[in-house]
Amino acid sequence: MFIQTEPTPNPATLKFLPGRTVLGDGTLELRSSDEAERSPLAQRLFEVNGVNGVFLGSDFITVTKADGEWMHLKPAILGAIMEHFMSGAPILAEGVAADGADDDEFFAEGDAEIVDTIKELIETRVRPAVANDGGDITFRGFRDGVVFLNMKGSCSGCPSSTATLKNGIENLLRHFVPEVVEVRPV
Repeated sequence: MFIQTEPTPNPATLKFLPGRTVLGDGTLELRSSDEAERSPLAQRLFEVNGVNGVFLGSDFITVTKADGEWMHLKPAILGAIMEHFMSGAPILAEGVAADGADDDEFFAEGDAEIVDTIKELIETRVRPAVANDGGDITFRGFRDGVVFLNMKGSCSGCPSSTATLKNGIENLLRHFVPEVVEVRPV
């Protein structure tokens, strides 16, 4: 098994590509070893000293480090990923589902058409680019011209995430949806 790695814009996060499906649909973000009970793969990764975040995507895994150098952490993380896939253990614990669309979205009923356009733009133009960087971004709400987005994986806590939101996503949405005045993270 050959696992590729890619840097992300977040220096504390590295993207691992195992060359096979991780989660077919949805994503799963785990920020502590307690949350890792939802995924046997994440449990193995949190056993590596220095790991403080795991994000599972369709065909990638991003790992965020609390401290330490990648040159020391990377071999242990690669070993944990390889061990997991070779063992045949499931990615998710029994009864656990990947995170899909957020159930707690908020917007006025009269804004449904605007929200549909915003969601389509995020789904087709933003999420694929963010996934390339080892993260995910989902719509959370729309109120008074402000779009609220949830950033996950390598995007969460990334030094360039504010620039991505303001210069990239906000400009895109404002171009196609004049009602949008601002984009904010939640």
